[in-house]
Amino acid sequence: MKIAITGASGLIGSALSASLRGDGHQVVSFVRRHPRSPDEVRWDPASRRLDPAALAEVDGVVHLAGAGIADKRWTGSRRRVVLDSRVDGTTTVAQALVAAQPRQRFLISASAVGWYGDTGQRPVDESASAGSGFLAEVCRRWEAAAQPAVDAGVRVVFPRTGLVLSRRGGLMARILPLFRLGLGGKLGSGRQYWPWISLADEVSALRLLIESDLSGPVNLTGPEPVTNAEFTKTLGSVLGRPTLAAVPAFALKLAVGDFAEEGILAGQRAVPRVLTETGFEFAHPTLRQALEEVTAS
Repeated sequence: MKIAITGASGLIGSALSASLRGDGHQVVSFVRRHPRSPDEVRWDPASRRLDPAALAEVDGVVHLAGAGIADKRWTGSRRRVVLDSRVDGTTTVAQALVAAQPRQRFLISASAVGWYGDTGQRPVDESASAGSGFLAEVCRRWEAAAQPAVDAGVRVVFPRTGLVLSRRGGLMARILPLFRLGLGGKLGSGRQYWPWISLADEVSALRLLIESDLSGPVNLTGPEPVTNAEFTKTLGSVLGRPTLAAVPAFALKLAVGDFAEEGILAGQRAVPRVLTETGFEFAHPTLRQALEEVTAS
């Protein structure tokens, strides 16, 4: 297959690209600069510009691009950047797919478990409605931006991804140094759920979405969501380090602002019902297995 990917240089996009190329598929990367090879396509999501002709020969698009949720403090302008990058990018891709001839057969359009808001102790699967809060609203509008493709008959899938665990970046790149020093600890009460997934399983699940006939939302999370306290205890055990430190909620709010409330102190007990029903086999079905892989030297 020939597959176009936005966000191909990111943590997930680069791993997915390597996996697809390793199996002989052709990957076309969307870039904002002038293309440097035949495997690059220029687009300008902020201006909603993407030539539909560039998609004429691809089998589908995996759309992963979007501004980092936790990269900067949530000022009013940063919230706008986070939202617009997702709505504009998805709208651009969806409209180009509809206009492309022949019309493409799939769009895998990234979303996140933030869709569900703070679920507390309540398990949620793909049938749950959107929650409340900024992140839930971002996810709702993010997914809605793909509606032109849905209406045109393109197979559209929304992978609602949890915390992706990898030694190469993301959450683990930020917290591993502290845990290795014995400075790790629970955040706030520690009762909030952290829906995690290993990078290997994230890529395998995306491959399944590309190659199957699934459509609609699909939770990309491990089969056993855990609380922050459980995550902390397990990571400390894997590393052989104490996890006695704790960061109170007020300190988190002072340190990172509004992001703390929804991005750290809230959580989603999201379960991968659709993946499980397909018979998907997780390479890392437990948190310990995933963390052992991440921390292996």
